[in-house]
Amino acid sequence: MLITILLVALLLVVVGPIWLTWSSYNRIMALDSRCDTAFADIDVHLKHRHNLLPNLIETVRGFARHETDAIDKVTQARAAALKASSPAMRLEAEQQLGQSINTMLSVAEAYPELKASGHFRDLAAQLADTENRVTASRRFYNLAVEEYNTSIRQFPGSQIAQRRRLSTRRPFDLGIERVLIDEPVAANF
Repeated sequence: MLITILLVALLLVVVGPIWLTWSSYNRIMALDSRCDTAFADIDVHLKHRHNLLPNLIETVRGFARHETDAIDKVTQARAAALKASSPAMRLEAEQQLGQSINTMLSVAEAYPELKASGHFRDLAAQLADTENRVTASRRFYNLAVEEYNTSIRQFPGSQIAQRRRLSTRRPFDLGIERVLIDEPVAANF
């Protein structure tokens, strides 16, 4: 009986740390994969936004010809976002693009005939829908990043992260002011 207890204790002492390390490693790798998948989801919606912008730019240009500064900033920011290679560069470029889009949409507010255009309204609605999808995907990504970062800061994940040279991930924030993109709710009494 004593020998059985000693064997079980020895087994727990030997197998326990191995099992803990193995399960922690697998969890960290699964969370890392979840972050990659969530970022890919954001990427799909951002590409859709990039595809909408040329039509929106041309529509605004047709009604507001002398507002070239705002239009050119969106065009340049879109080009920079398409060229960005690293995640950090991509994040910065997408933030600039979001700010440029907001500026262009605020310029459009000054042109009643542009706001009345069905084509513009349709494009603005598609853009708002895309921004909502980006926001939802970004929220999922940021939750996955938070869980991953927490896992590699806690023991034994911190030891695994140190040995594997894993670093924390940066949350994705586009810096977009949603007020200018979404249509305000009208209350009629």
